[in-house]
Amino acid sequence: MISVMVVDDHPIWRDGVARDLVENGFEVRATAPDALAAVRIAGAVRPDVVLMDLVLGESSGVDATREITNALPGTRVLVLSASGEHGDVLEAVKAGASGYLVKSASVAELVDAVRRTAAGDPVFTPGLAGMVLGEYRRMVQSPDDGPAVPRLTERETEVLRLVAKGLTARQIAERLVLSHRTIENHVQSTLRKLQLHNRVELARYAIEHGLDQD
Repeated sequence: MISVMVVDDHPIWRDGVARDLVENGFEVRATAPDALAAVRIAGAVRPDVVLMDLVLGESSGVDATREITNALPGTRVLVLSASGEHGDVLEAVKAGASGYLVKSASVAELVDAVRRTAAGDPVFTPGLAGMVLGEYRRMVQSPDDGPAVPRLTERETEVLRLVAKGLTARQIAERLVLSHRTIENHVQSTLRKLQLHNRVELARYAIEHGLDQD
């Protein structure tokens, strides 16, 4: 069963989304009304997916997304917002969100999006994905954009180098004396930060950036 946390500052909407998810077979582990509570509760319940609103009263869903994805590599954030502005979507993706759905989506679309997000797929409301992800990848690949490039940790970079050399997650775990699950978490975190879909794209990215060289 996929576990979910719902973050929204409107109680009626928050409770309604939680109820819809439970009725469709999800485990709603918690809800939160603001960014601070979202970060604290997510760390405690560790859901598979966090449904995150962007405007949370005086706090920011973008900030909460960044903190949660940095602290919990195994948790994915799917933004559920009233805004469909490209700038808002881009900020959410830069913060680590795996997908972005507008609140006009149907329950069926929401259920499908949560399932796909839990499976590791990037999920976006139709019409947003192409332009936003194209712009984000351009920023990632441009050396002149500085801070816009996602920053990997030393461990993520080390794992990425070994992925580029063709090692499997299990082989990397043995070489670094870490658990297989830890390596998988680092790989998923790196995929999310670079907005790549799979290990083939990850290896290609690493080779293009010279990370396969000693």
